[in-house]
Amino acid sequence: MDSGRFEKQLNFILEADKEKSIFRQTHLSDGSRRENDAEHAWHMAMMIYLLREYSNEEFDPAKAMMTALIHDIVEIDAGDTYAYDEENLKTQKEREAKAAERIFGLLPEDQARELRQLFDDFENFATPEARFARAMDNFQPLLLNDANNGGDWRAHKVRRSQVAGRQSATALGSEFIGRYSMGLVDKNAGIGNIIDDRE
Repeated sequence: MDSGRFEKQLNFILEADKEKSIFRQTHLSDGSRRENDAEHAWHMAMMIYLLREYSNEEFDPAKAMMTALIHDIVEIDAGDTYAYDEENLKTQKEREAKAAERIFGLLPEDQARELRQLFDDFENFATPEARFARAMDNFQPLLLNDANNGGDWRAHKVRRSQVAGRQSATALGSEFIGRYSMGLVDKNAGIGNIIDDRE
């Protein structure tokens, strides 16, 4: 057994534990508190498995689920960037790329390469697994916001065009879920949870 390899793997596993302390803007479905990054990733992984029949393409569920589980690990260093925070979005890619180098670099070289590739594929919609994982990354907070009566949208004065713009990428992974998502956007704009800025 390579004890150095095992130590590197354990170091990464303990580093990943810090995701539990990165809180997102999105509240739980009951509105009681904000979810953390680890909860978001776990929820996405479950959704990938359960909703895989709605993907536009055949894909490897295990690979997509692992993509979901590591896609926000960079926020340990980079912090959570709210989807509608236009100022912080300008520096997000740079902050996250630097974080990816450090965090994935904790692993043995082969696993560092493998997980960094999953992360890069996710960022670039590069594979069927990445496209479906990205769809779930959009859909999961939308579902929670809809369930908690749009509390986060209302608190941040989010506009329909912002939510619709983000959800437009969902269809790249699942046209069915993309259509369903847009229905939720229209519903929430109609009841005032999102500012309806349609002309």
